[in-house]
Amino acid sequence: MFPTAIAGSLPKPAWLAETQKLWPQWKAQGDELRQAKADATLLWIKAQEDAGLDIVGDGEQSRQHFVHGFLEQVEGIDFEHKVKMGIRDNRYDAMVPQVVAPLKLKGRVHAFEAQLARAHTTRKLKFTLPGPMTIVDTVADHYYNDKVKMAFAFAELLNQEALALQADGVDIIQFDEPAFNVYMKDAADWGVKALERAAQGLTCTTAVHICYGYGIKANVDWKNALGQEWRQYEQVFPALAASKIDQVSLECFHSHVPPQLMKLLEGKDVMVGVIDVASDVIETPEQVADTIGAALQHVAKQRLIPCTNCGLAPMDREVALKKLQALAQGAALARKRYA
Repeated sequence: MFPTAIAGSLPKPAWLAETQKLWPQWKAQGDELRQAKADATLLWIKAQEDAGLDIVGDGEQSRQHFVHGFLEQVEGIDFEHKVKMGIRDNRYDAMVPQVVAPLKLKGRVHAFEAQLARAHTTRKLKFTLPGPMTIVDTVADHYYNDKVKMAFAFAELLNQEALALQADGVDIIQFDEPAFNVYMKDAADWGVKALERAAQGLTCTTAVHICYGYGIKANVDWKNALGQEWRQYEQVFPALAASKIDQVSLECFHSHVPPQLMKLLEGKDVMVGVIDVASDVIETPEQVADTIGAALQHVAKQRLIPCTNCGLAPMDREVALKKLQALAQGAALARKRYA
């Protein structure tokens, strides 16, 4: 009961990349960088296991950014001539690559880190990919001129990699779709359909992560402007409940999401965010267990997965580690309380 997991990303060690940045620069190149990425991946797998997590991941240590880490292996994208563009409905500006030709995978994208992780843990392994709608919001389109058509083109490529990750032994494949919380009508109209295309044919567990963003200033400011109730989930959850996706990840602790919205996901496993990624304050096991208890009013015991609100990439490494420990300890306390 209450198997624990993280949303996906973890801080990069200072010897691998710049710290506490969302788009960090690497500290090495070539074979040395590849080895550093492998070392960091193994470090965080061990740290997750030591913290007591039931489901572990690679911490996205081999990716500079959760979207661009996938795009770097896609033909038809120009990384040499990035342009400045407002993303997430102009919440913040980013230097993004341009889509200039038909999209095609160059080959495998994440074989190295997925196979490495699978070889070094016996626990359930989750691997994250960006969702098609969020990719569309993070590139400049100079070819398709149709965001839905481009989203389905990306969904086909994501599907190719997801099927290969499944063959690598990955137990859970999660697609990250923060754009679902920004373009809610589009998410319900075609975003979930594109997501299902990305997950087509998978027999492993499938998941989607929908958050209010990393704990960076632009996201914190945006959340402060959303008022006392955050009802973005209300528009897309019914479409997800009717979809073939198995699990849905959402923000809970320290958010203004009405908890009763979780009822809209009846029939799905719910990854409930019990760890705040926008604060350096370490949650107590009691707080984590209390959040789980509150979620149990709307989610069945066997379907609740305690998780982090979002990724921990920009966070201080020691703070992130203590939050992982609090997550596991809080879930253990909740098992005693609610068994």
